[in-house]
Amino acid sequence: MKNKLTYIIDDDKLTVKLTSRLISKNEFCEEINSFFNAQYALDELKKNYSNIENLPDAILLDLNMPVMDGWQFLDEFILLPIKKEISVFIVTSSIDPADIEMSKKYDVVKNYIIKPITAEKLEAASMLICAKN
Repeated sequence: MKNKLTYIIDDDKLTVKLTSRLISKNEFCEEINSFFNAQYALDELKKNYSNIENLPDAILLDLNMPVMDGWQFLDEFILLPIKKEISVFIVTSSIDPADIEMSKKYDVVKNYIIKPITAEKLEAASMLICAKN
């Protein structure tokens, strides 16, 4: 196992299901928490920010979502007083160079992954998480 807990934040239920299966098959982590709304994920992080054991090691974040998009999530996330280093991976269908450049402005974003996520892309993400430890 590469990490303990991963959050998947994506409003597309099929993407979440397929990503979850890929994560399990490739032993990317021990546990997955899925959120179809970024606000719910942010609320969970706020609730657990002081308990490192309940925080994810990695977040797979979609950009284009209703209620709160990935950029809004990131803007709120970086303000949280979390003491644990959490690796955020943007997982999106956007190939817009402006989005790719924008992602580089966030230190917490370790990689920009264009959907569909594959075993190879997941392994590359895993290597980045291992490199921080």
